[in-house]
Amino acid sequence: MRATEEQHNARKREMMEKCFECYAENGLTGTGIKALAAACGCTTGNLYSYFNSVDELIIESTAYCMEKVEDDFMEMAPTDPKDVVRFVKEVPYWTAKKHGKKYRLMYQIYTHPKYIEHGKKFFEGVNERYTEYAKRLEPKIGIPYTVITPLIFIFVRACVHYAMFEDEYYLKTQMEVLKQGVALFADKYRSQYLNGGNEK
Repeated sequence: MRATEEQHNARKREMMEKCFECYAENGLTGTGIKALAAACGCTTGNLYSYFNSVDELIIESTAYCMEKVEDDFMEMAPTDPKDVVRFVKEVPYWTAKKHGKKYRLMYQIYTHPKYIEHGKKFFEGVNERYTEYAKRLEPKIGIPYTVITPLIFIFVRACVHYAMFEDEYYLKTQMEVLKQGVALFADKYRSQYLNGGNEK
């Protein structure tokens, strides 16, 4: 019984990935249930044995697959301040190449009136994850996590924008603001530390 349940869940995860890839490749409105079933190597009836409706399939596959994308992103995130330069230079282009179509699909889904509440829930989780990451960085770089968190958001937004539109100008301007911001904040909090934390 347990093995059957595990197999069922594994097959469902596989279907979510294949359906999301199918949508990302062909568009949300241009992909029918038959195309999804074909991508999964099953019948439409079999697909409905895992999902009650197409809406449920879209909601669950988007949440699952974009969480995997975020996992990929976080695996590359630097834990050593010395690695930040490499990360900032490489990740926008890596994101665009590996996940550009997925980000375009995600925004298409999560801005749709039918699914926007699910989008809010997803991004609440993303916000929590990046805040926790900022808290881990705080003692390593000496900048409060409340300052690091918005800097992370600037970087992520620039990466996602580039992944969707390959807008080099936007990316470079955001990266320049980010670099200057990090330098200014580093100087500010280093100065506070040297003055016993009394400088405002």
